[in-house]
Amino acid sequence: MLTEVMAKRITLDFLKTESASGLILATAALAAIVLANSPWAYAYFGFIHQPFTIEIGAFTETLPVGDWVKDGLMAVFFFVVGLEIKYEIIKGELANPRRLALPVIAALGGMVGPALIYLAVNAGMAGAGLPGAAPQGWPVPVATDIAFAIAALAVAGPKLPPNFRVFLLTLAIVDDLGAVGLIGLLFTHHFRIMELLGALLALAGMGLLGRWRRAPYLFYLLGFIIVWGFTLKSGVSTSLAGVAAAATIPLEPRKPGRPGVLEDFMEGLHPYVAFLILPLFAFTAAGFTFRHLGLSDLFGPVALGVAAGLFFGKQIGVFGATALVIGLKLARRPTGAKWIELYGLSLLCGLGFTMSLFIGQLAFPLSDAAAQAEVRIGVVAGSLASTVAGMAVLAWAQRRRAREEAD
Repeated sequence: MLTEVMAKRITLDFLKTESASGLILATAALAAIVLANSPWAYAYFGFIHQPFTIEIGAFTETLPVGDWVKDGLMAVFFFVVGLEIKYEIIKGELANPRRLALPVIAALGGMVGPALIYLAVNAGMAGAGLPGAAPQGWPVPVATDIAFAIAALAVAGPKLPPNFRVFLLTLAIVDDLGAVGLIGLLFTHHFRIMELLGALLALAGMGLLGRWRRAPYLFYLLGFIIVWGFTLKSGVSTSLAGVAAAATIPLEPRKPGRPGVLEDFMEGLHPYVAFLILPLFAFTAAGFTFRHLGLSDLFGPVALGVAAGLFFGKQIGVFGATALVIGLKLARRPTGAKWIELYGLSLLCGLGFTMSLFIGQLAFPLSDAAAQAEVRIGVVAGSLASTVAGMAVLAWAQRRRAREEAD
């Protein structure tokens, strides 16, 4: 019983932080787009592409600021995502097989649907003889941005049942796990064996460190930095380093009666990720200029595929899979949830934003300015349409629920 109470407390704290973070993310993204199309555009893009060197002992690397945010700070974000996944699997919603089926299958549907829509759009436009088809971009619309989705749900449906929010959180976490898997499978083309071996040995060291009950947290920090450094040099996405390092963190507390080590890291790092790292990534990744953009860019295969995948593919995939599982009696609807509310939630899952931008930077070379612009256009358009439609449906559903309860 005590473990269940602690799990609910951690989940509620997480939801509150994500709700507030979503508003800051939106502000950062809007600021990036405004600056990119203002007289200060040169300064904005100059900041993103400014080379910066980090040198620590034998380690030295020079990357643009935007790449340091993507490959450096975002590794901390994926570390926190990994902590959340591990906690949910062992102690949270994912630990209960009866509760697991619905969000997992809904998340899988929410990945397959957008991918198929994206591929269909690109195949159709290629068949019509239009240039620019890029089927390799199909992973871009498969992910859901947890912070944005939960923030939109909190604004549109503050009086909806609490377990409804937990269902969205669980679905988004499973979605993120799938996105991390895709990153590892699809975007690791060339890697250096010795550096990868060094990362694996450092991970093993972190695993052994977890057996030392009173290990100082500084040792975990050093272990993470070493794993990250080797992974960066190996050519493997550092997002995998973050998730893998999180898997080595023990749940047990350092002292009896204290929160577990994993919980300490979650609660300590999550505010910095939510209010600093993700907004900074949104600021560096979302900005694109409307100058020199023609109809071929606004309605290009990548932009249309991503936008349609997020808006149509997500709602079809998530709601379709949910209805199928419930119809086959493999799972039950979340307690108190109505079908119209589940449909509104399915729309909100089309909020790909940060994760979609991140995958877009992996799917297309940063030197391909046209493709990157189309990715940003598609992500912003698809996420915005999903937000407006989802919030409208949920707001209407909440008013309907209030009328029914009043009668």
